[in-house]
Amino acid sequence: MGIWSCLGKNVNEVKESLYAGKSGIGIDQDRLEYGFRSGLTGMVERPVLKGILDRRTRVGLSEEAEYAFMASKEAFEMSKIDEQYLLDNEIGVIFGNDSSALAVVQAAEIMAEKHDSALIGSGLIFQGMNSTVNMNMSTIFHLRGVNFSVSAACASGSHSIGLGYLLIKQGLQDVVLCGGAQEVNKYSMSSFDALNTFSVRMDDPTKASRPFDRDRDGLIPSGGAAALVVEDYDHAVARGATILAEVCGYGFSSNGGGISQPSDEGSYIAMTRAMKDAGVVADDIDYINAHATSTHQGDMCEAIALDRIFNGKRAWISSTKSMTGHECWMAGASEIVYSIIMMHNNFVAPNINLENPDDYSAPLKLATKTVDTPVNTVLSNSFGFGGTNSALVIKKL
Repeated sequence: MGIWSCLGKNVNEVKESLYAGKSGIGIDQDRLEYGFRSGLTGMVERPVLKGILDRRTRVGLSEEAEYAFMASKEAFEMSKIDEQYLLDNEIGVIFGNDSSALAVVQAAEIMAEKHDSALIGSGLIFQGMNSTVNMNMSTIFHLRGVNFSVSAACASGSHSIGLGYLLIKQGLQDVVLCGGAQEVNKYSMSSFDALNTFSVRMDDPTKASRPFDRDRDGLIPSGGAAALVVEDYDHAVARGATILAEVCGYGFSSNGGGISQPSDEGSYIAMTRAMKDAGVVADDIDYINAHATSTHQGDMCEAIALDRIFNGKRAWISSTKSMTGHECWMAGASEIVYSIIMMHNNFVAPNINLENPDDYSAPLKLATKTVDTPVNTVLSNSFGFGGTNSALVIKKL
């Protein structure tokens, strides 16, 4: 696995941040000057790719594809899959990505000013497509298997892993690079700012993301990329791979209601379907990585569904979005990476800034501080606009 996020630029850096309960949220002054209500965002460093990739390749990379390259590079290195292996074997790629705003805005600005499409260039064309991440990863890493993007709002990264899992179970692929990526520039989430979705608690940015807290006032956008090499078990054993975890359950549902309306029933169906697929019950789950984004309706609906399944059970619950903000299209993949980090280091990361649980969250077993404990089985939730829901169950091996 690999990760590039506001918590760190690799797995080890992210591990330290998770354990310490360190927030990656700050203020982007460009957003305020541009006219946003909120300047809060996850502070994600842009990678320097000069000297790593040639200029022609770099020109076609969107911001989120740059993050995805760094995460994928780390994942392949950890998997001991080198360039020769990539050339000699078929590997697929499925990435969650639901927008690529920066390139689209830049192309529109060129046309508005110059009225000449020849000045746009091919780079912006490939950067502006929703498939910008998987097309670039396929090209750079010589991936010749399944190749497509999942555009499913904030469940995109989770669905990408679930679909890779299903393809491997069906015997259609041995190895699939799965993940999620999200751009962090000021254009990327401007429409969400227009919906009054974002927190405006700018006096103390690290305290702004408050999943399940009574006094929350909205989410904080964030981004980066996460990548996981999902592989058939026998295939991994045969090549001597170090196996980090097993994807053993995938559940999904659609709410079928309002386009921005969450649903406790939809959340419940996705979770129970994933658990049934994995052959586990509530008492088997050690930790739940909640979707909880720090919005009133979303947190409330998930809390109702969690309480319905896990009331009185032993599973710890936290939302790592309290530290990262909402990583949107990458969140479902990054939160699997965060959960695997917890598995291998025997701790549950805290739901920071949880000072006053609301009425719906109060019954939940929420980790407000880092908990040192074995973590063997995890349920991870991802829910998105349009009513799309995804849940994954992973186990430590």
